[in-house]
Amino acid sequence: MNTSTPFRVLVCGTNFGRFYAEAARRRPGYALAGVLSRGSAASRAYAERIGVPHYTDADALPADIDAACVAVGSSISGGRGTELARALMDRGIHVLQEHPVHLTELTDNLRHARRRGVQYRLNTHYPHVAPVRDFIDAARRLAARQRPLFVDAATPVHLMHPLVDILGRAMGTLRPWRFADPAPLPADFGPQPFRSLHGVFAGAPLTLRVHHQLDPADRDNHALHWHRISLGTEGGVLTLADTHGPVLWSPRLHIGRDADRRFVLDGPGTGRLGLGTTAVVGSTGTFRTVFSDLWPEAIGSALDGLREAVADGGDPLRAGQYDLAVCRIWTDLAARLGPPEIVRPATPRPLAVSDVFPAPERIRPGTDRPDVHRPGTDRPGMHRPGTHGSGTHRAGPDPAPAGADAPPAPADTSPYTPSAEFFDLVAAEHTATASAPAIAALLADADLSTGPVVDIGAGTGLLTEAVARARPDAEILACEPAVGMRAVLTSRVFSDPDLRSRVTVTADAAPDLDLPDRISVALLCGVLGHLDADGRARLWRRLNRRLAPGGFVVVELMQFEEVSTLPETRLATATAGRHRYEWSFAAAPDEARDGVMRLHSTWRVYRDNATQPERAVHDSYRWLPFGLKDVVAESGMTARTLPTRPGAPPLAVLTRAADAPDPARGPALPKARTGSDGPGTPSAPTLFVSTTDG
Repeated sequence: MNTSTPFRVLVCGTNFGRFYAEAARRRPGYALAGVLSRGSAASRAYAERIGVPHYTDADALPADIDAACVAVGSSISGGRGTELARALMDRGIHVLQEHPVHLTELTDNLRHARRRGVQYRLNTHYPHVAPVRDFIDAARRLAARQRPLFVDAATPVHLMHPLVDILGRAMGTLRPWRFADPAPLPADFGPQPFRSLHGVFAGAPLTLRVHHQLDPADRDNHALHWHRISLGTEGGVLTLADTHGPVLWSPRLHIGRDADRRFVLDGPGTGRLGLGTTAVVGSTGTFRTVFSDLWPEAIGSALDGLREAVADGGDPLRAGQYDLAVCRIWTDLAARLGPPEIVRPATPRPLAVSDVFPAPERIRPGTDRPDVHRPGTDRPGMHRPGTHGSGTHRAGPDPAPAGADAPPAPADTSPYTPSAEFFDLVAAEHTATASAPAIAALLADADLSTGPVVDIGAGTGLLTEAVARARPDAEILACEPAVGMRAVLTSRVFSDPDLRSRVTVTADAAPDLDLPDRISVALLCGVLGHLDADGRARLWRRLNRRLAPGGFVVVELMQFEEVSTLPETRLATATAGRHRYEWSFAAAPDEARDGVMRLHSTWRVYRDNATQPERAVHDSYRWLPFGLKDVVAESGMTARTLPTRPGAPPLAVLTRAADAPDPARGPALPKARTGSDGPGTPSAPTLFVSTTDG
């Protein structure tokens, strides 16, 4: 497609229309020409914020607009979207209209486009969402190899029209189709959220389950789930687990039998028993990445289809026959199901995976674990990793040999310094809503009179500042070896008279920190994974020796419990002035050392609506995976987790067991085991690891 001349796009509506606007702003070859709305203050402010004209009357539009995206409800939703679409076509403007549209209106729109010599497309949106596209492509390949034996699909009622489109694209055809009426529900069963019906779709047996309840004022937020589809052949089952991924492939289970009908588990012909039971294709992100990435990209794909139709100049009515057939099937299904039950439920309470699988060891790699093996998670940076600190302690060079007599290796101050300028763009909100409240609650009743709070790997000082606000009586030692991060930290401290009076900033790096004789609390957020086993052991010996009775250590558990590979994924965007900042993250095994990951972070800076960055900043660090059990075993302390926001990195608080001696009050155990920060491991007390809050 020739993109030398920008395709100028008008967006109508600023609710879902904002995703259309983002697509037009970001996608190469397009230019956002303006926003058309009824003129609310919010719409005007949005147009002003993104720097485009705002219109309230189609008659006032300039003549250079190529196409319009009508993201305004049609008559089936009680809106005037179809009327607006036709008015725009009357002005020679090509139209992409958001679903749903009644079959009669769709037919009339296509005919109207033919009369006006313009192109018209209906956008069902979800077939363009990346995981759905992956499912569709895989389904076409699968159907080309083996005959589909069944289709099992589920959808909320308001997304049934897109489901039909997804199935048609996946099967490569719609015909033949026919459906039976759903079975009647027994009267004494009470309200039932789902209705089921059977039929034939593209010649394959179909089972369709529809969440047949609807809140007219808030459809999306009260759907029990979104699209779920399974396509089965003799070779296995291809499944779209959710509209936003992932896609699953489950090979067919088949075990040979011998003459006595017993399973044959070894020998010739058993090679397929080595197949994985289910493969996860693609990755999942957060709802935030759905809105920031998946949906605008999907709309960009739909825009490409409209632009290609404009370039081809074909008959819109002839080209729209597939869309009419999809709409006809949807109309048939809706008529058989009847009107949905109207509900107005209370606001739901979404749960994080940690609420359902609280024990870290039960969550395996490859599962949808927000803070472990999936990019795009709710935390601002698993690569830092942590909520506030750079954790650049020994990140670059190989660690020093074991033993306290080994000279401390110089701190590697290069990691995190290149990206320090961007750190607070995503970390500030996370710290304020997750780690800071949890740690502040923990510190509320803590005895801090015995020594300072030591923030190890303090980063830019977000958590340091939160601790100071929570405890105005606390003295704080903030240790940060990365020059760039420490510059922001120092500036933060110097700009606040209260912080200047209580916070001491040092360039010390773990494990070889210059600590006072007594500390009341130590914070280790985003640090431990940068240390090898010897470095962690030295740090624990030092902290155990200096920690006052009743003191504790807070550790952020990033839950990289084993080496993982994570493809580069954009995790966050932020704007400041005329610049848009995009942050991407990736991870891979370190080629030089077993058991070590190399984490890669990239910031790209875009000016105005540019599609190419004017600057890209890269950072890379080593990370040694660890889990809560490792922390407990290495520290010799008792651990419990802290309650924090769902989806945030878990926090654990470590304390010495009640019967553990104070190492600074005399050798209750032989000196070789408890003495200086030198060789030897303190005697470990009986350990209790709690995986619940409290």
